[in-house]
Amino acid sequence: MTNVESQKRSSELHKIAIENDLKKSEVDTGTKQEIVNMTKLNKEKILKYFNASLDDWQSYNWQISHRISNVQVLNDIFKLKKDKYTEIEEVSKKYRWSISPYYLSLVDFNNSLDEIGLMCIPFIYEINNDGELDPMSEEFTNPAGSITRRYPDRLIINVTNMCGMYCRFCQRKRNIGEIDSHKLSSIIDESIRYIEDNKEIRDVLITGGDPLTLSNKSLENIISRIRNIKHVEIIRIGTRIPVTIPARIDDSLVNMLKKYHPLYINVQFNHPREITKETIDACNKLADAGIPLGNQAVLLNGINNDKYVMLKLNQELLKIRVRPYYIFQAKNVLGTTHFKCDIKDGIEIVNFLRGNTSGLAIPTYIVNAPSGLGKVQLAKSNCEFLEDENIIIRTWEGKELLYKNYRTVKLEELIK
Repeated sequence: MTNVESQKRSSELHKIAIENDLKKSEVDTGTKQEIVNMTKLNKEKILKYFNASLDDWQSYNWQISHRISNVQVLNDIFKLKKDKYTEIEEVSKKYRWSISPYYLSLVDFNNSLDEIGLMCIPFIYEINNDGELDPMSEEFTNPAGSITRRYPDRLIINVTNMCGMYCRFCQRKRNIGEIDSHKLSSIIDESIRYIEDNKEIRDVLITGGDPLTLSNKSLENIISRIRNIKHVEIIRIGTRIPVTIPARIDDSLVNMLKKYHPLYINVQFNHPREITKETIDACNKLADAGIPLGNQAVLLNGINNDKYVMLKLNQELLKIRVRPYYIFQAKNVLGTTHFKCDIKDGIEIVNFLRGNTSGLAIPTYIVNAPSGLGKVQLAKSNCEFLEDENIIIRTWEGKELLYKNYRTVKLEELIK
């Protein structure tokens, strides 16, 4: 390539970079001053309502014990519009909800389709009957205790149904129930015995609910017992607590966790607005302890199904030492299908990321195959789109399955 040609190509790339930067500048992060100011005002309202102090706010136990799960309380703090009050009240008859004070402070109550609000506040479309209670067939991949096993060398141990905040798109919505409950010790014992008895298991993922809602003592009991199993090489924790209650990530927790390397943590940031000073501090503490962090985002209609939102999210995550790992196609869970996007949209987003950012910032786009048959990478080379827009996917075992695709519907259309 001659110098003239090089300069021409450089100019083309410069124009693309300028356009990307312009589009990204329109995507808010949680550290943008305007957002910080809004969050501060919300925080003051919440603290005033509970007659609480800043020290209370920094306490994980206070955040957990003061989760908002009643529409009247929410209304007393933020003066909801009448139709929104009625909508939440209606959804509450069918589904439990709960929001940490910290996460609630991130909501823009002046925007009815605020991305943060959509993830945590009940939405009227949840009461439709589309979807399944258990689309991953976890009931049929549970050989013992609270284990889910889909692969030859790894498995999940589910230790609780409790979370810092119940996401409205939760894949285990059926498990939320009416009360928070950690798994009984007898169930945990049975699960660990299964891992001990199956020597091919080299990788254990501790999940829930959210395992970081357990006390340090209870969590360490589980982790240490798994670490003492000789054939287990890797322990992973799946958690959204660094995003929903970052105060939980304190020195005592981190000092306990770092005793059990190799230990990995996967978090879930879905929008750049979730990246705040508090969540940055939480991730820094974990990374400083030598714990590799990965992000498992969910592709969510009206929240992050935009190539510039995903570009901004993944680049901001790398800056705080969180490696984008997966983008999950939202599962076909009862009451959550309004969050689902056309798979073509997801493929387009990942294709855009390729070339417009470094490989470190490009997660793998994944769908969980029906019947508990594991993860499938979604790409044009791995999917066959049919005339009715549904697709045929091929699992890691080479099995071909029909997967129902959803047309992306703007949320504004659902609430007309």
